[in-house]
Amino acid sequence: MKIVYPIVYALWYVLSLLPLRVLYVLSDGLFFLIYYVVRYRRPIVRKNLAASFPEKSEQELLAVERGFFHFFCDYLVESVKFMTMKEDELRRRMVFKGMEAVDEAINDGQSCAVYLGHYCNWEWVTTLPLWVTPKAQCGQIYHPIENAEFDQLFLSLRQRFGSVCIAMNDTLRELVGYRQKGQPVVIGFIADQVPHWRNIHHWCNFLNHDTPVLTGTERIARKLKQAAFYLELRRVKRGYYEAEFRLITRDVPAMAEYELTTRYFELLEETIRRAPEYWLWSHNRWKRTREEFNEKFEVVGGKVIPKAIELRV
Repeated sequence: MKIVYPIVYALWYVLSLLPLRVLYVLSDGLFFLIYYVVRYRRPIVRKNLAASFPEKSEQELLAVERGFFHFFCDYLVESVKFMTMKEDELRRRMVFKGMEAVDEAINDGQSCAVYLGHYCNWEWVTTLPLWVTPKAQCGQIYHPIENAEFDQLFLSLRQRFGSVCIAMNDTLRELVGYRQKGQPVVIGFIADQVPHWRNIHHWCNFLNHDTPVLTGTERIARKLKQAAFYLELRRVKRGYYEAEFRLITRDVPAMAEYELTTRYFELLEETIRRAPEYWLWSHNRWKRTREEFNEKFEVVGGKVIPKAIELRV
């Protein structure tokens, strides 16, 4: 209903006017509710952590689990606050480093594909236009939210500072359009989601799992000859982050097939192992297995096709 969006927006806006210190008090209360009362996705989080860190004791895993839920609640209130935060405050709270390599590529007329994961506050990464040379158009690939009201809300938040949101299914067409216009772009790809069965072309050893991974970012960067970066996020303290650009290569076509994708997951794992509580452990990341894939699908001419006429997902 069209009336829902203004109501949701108004409530979000009013909450966003509260100081962060007050919102963090709400976050602490939300943690108690989500973790102890609702027990939101605790079995999935516990299973993911135990399988990813078999070397950790039960006490260590429990500390990471609680740390994750504490951070997740902070992420929620920080996303609310994002609606009305001013540029100067965001510049203090989300600091980007390694911009020289990005600007160098842009000045050479080369676009940049930026890999990142669901780690730390990925919503605040959309403030990147405050740091990148104005010669570039910043943007991010996103998966539209099923709820139309929330999709519209998050689009307005993510595009506050001039960044553009490109729906996943429109990625190649939109980026080719920018290239034809001679417009360099810096595009963020959150590439740690679970691929659909028919989009599985490569597997990586990631966090002690045989993991199916998305390869679309690599294919696009290779086709459009973009420079490839990894954006390493760190939480300095509550409400403060650093995002450092690490150049992987400016010549993706010279790399072997899937080498770039594999390197991204190696870098992401290094980041997660340093501070695992800031990754999105509530995501059912390993619900697809190679055994099930081999049982149901085959690869013919580079395309994944079902072995049976009817496929139940």
